[in-house]
Amino acid sequence: MLIDARGQACPKPVLMVEEALSKIEEGIVEILVDNEASVGNLSRFATKNAFYSETLREDNYWRIKVVKGYPCEINRAVEQQNTESAEIEDITEPQSYFLIVATDTMGKEEELGRILIKAFFETMKVTKELPKSIFFLNAGVKLTTTNKEIIPILKDIEAMGVEIFSCGTCLKHYNLESELKVGYRGTTNHIVEGMKDFKKIVWIG
Repeated sequence: MLIDARGQACPKPVLMVEEALSKIEEGIVEILVDNEASVGNLSRFATKNAFYSETLREDNYWRIKVVKGYPCEINRAVEQQNTESAEIEDITEPQSYFLIVATDTMGKEEELGRILIKAFFETMKVTKELPKSIFFLNAGVKLTTTNKEIIPILKDIEAMGVEIFSCGTCLKHYNLESELKVGYRGTTNHIVEGMKDFKKIVWIG
């Protein structure tokens, strides 16, 4: 199966490969991309899901082959690939971090910002680069209550072991206390405790 994802921004190429692989029990999916960010994200996706992958540069684009199944030679290659990746991850894998989201968009342009913040959480999901905990405050609580596009993504992220909280005061301010769809009601204590418990805090707002 060949997917032409040239011109597609992240995380769309990863989502396209993930969907294609979900439809087969065994086989090869090849994808064409024209940016290095997608190459890196696809390689990480394959490694974390125990798929064998190969990357080939062709003129001004890359061809990436992702293999699912084939329990003989391919599995031996996957085992070697994962062992090598594990050795790297032991050295470079960052510690768990605390993510604070204080907005329902990214940047001043709202229409573009809504696209970007959705892409951010989609990328987090498919690459499995997950925080330990996410705290939504200010307008960010709209993502856990009324945003029908983001809520399913956040539910998947929560199912992967991420703690999700929404500021109770903010929910009350926006009259959204009864609309919480994912995670739990939280307080500013979660922020204070997060500053103490985590060496790395990422703030989006």
